[in-house]
Amino acid sequence: MSELLGVAVLGAGHMGADHIRRIDRVVNGARVAAVADPDSGRAEDAVAGIDGVSVHTEVAAALDAPGVRAVLIASPGPAHEEALLAAFARGLPVLCEKPMVPDSAGALRVVEAEARLGRRLAQIGFMRRYDAEYIRLKALLDSGRLGRPLMLHCTHRNVSSPAGFTSAMVVNSSVSHEIDAARWLLGQELTAVTVLRPRPSSHAPEGLLDPQLLMFETAEGALVDVEVFVNTGFGYQVRCEAVCESGSARIGDEHAMRVTTADGVGQEVTQDYLVRFADAYDREVQAWVDATRAGRVTGPGVWDGYAASAVAEAGVRALEDGGRVTVELAARPDLYA
Repeated sequence: MSELLGVAVLGAGHMGADHIRRIDRVVNGARVAAVADPDSGRAEDAVAGIDGVSVHTEVAAALDAPGVRAVLIASPGPAHEEALLAAFARGLPVLCEKPMVPDSAGALRVVEAEARLGRRLAQIGFMRRYDAEYIRLKALLDSGRLGRPLMLHCTHRNVSSPAGFTSAMVVNSSVSHEIDAARWLLGQELTAVTVLRPRPSSHAPEGLLDPQLLMFETAEGALVDVEVFVNTGFGYQVRCEAVCESGSARIGDEHAMRVTTADGVGQEVTQDYLVRFADAYDREVQAWVDATRAGRVTGPGVWDGYAASAVAEAGVRALEDGGRVTVELAARPDLYA
């Protein structure tokens, strides 16, 4: 197929604008055909200098715009369900940023809607599966060289949280990447979660429980702990260490420039996830475009999005109640077996 894949991008905020830039300048085989955002000025700014793009304030108008053959959803999480179902109704392939749908009931409705179609249309944006370090760790664990995985130790730190960020969002937004990464790396579902709350950092906004320490149990008895700290004030850090029966492996330490001068040695600290995972986002979107142009859907799917939402929902209950909460998953449709 020689024709460029026309993509409608829903959402022109921080993430959406970056994907618009990526499709226009980095990815091969695709073009931005339409953009939808309630703020038309923001959408116009995001597509400035790009020819042939129609700008809309309504999702339906963007999906129905001339030349649109696929959809990239980068709007806020609560808007994802409606957008996904609208894309399904039109038979349009979708790449949807995480969280697929914040609440598990809505996420399950998306699973059921796609299952009724009898074919996959959606890939969910868990981009760590496309990060070079995570790919190497996954291959090592799958090889069996280190024996059975026993524990994953994870760290997720941000410079600061955006305005309006809540304690629940620390779990269902920030930690959703660790939830999916753990399921993928271990090949196991997460079955229970406990959340511990140290005293809040003085850098955290009033009322925000930050940092948090989450402990996940898996179906086969492994443990996953996640330290999440979204107001460190100094940088963006993501690390993961797998502890196995015959060894361990850690990723996330060496991905920044190291500078040596007469004054000493220093290393830059990444400030943003779009910088730390830039290559992963590029690979993710390119893989989606390549698969879509070939009539296929690859990568994490709506079941993965649903599972992450269900685990995160249990995590929020554990945060609020202070106890261990089990994860209840619906029966998996045959399409995702």
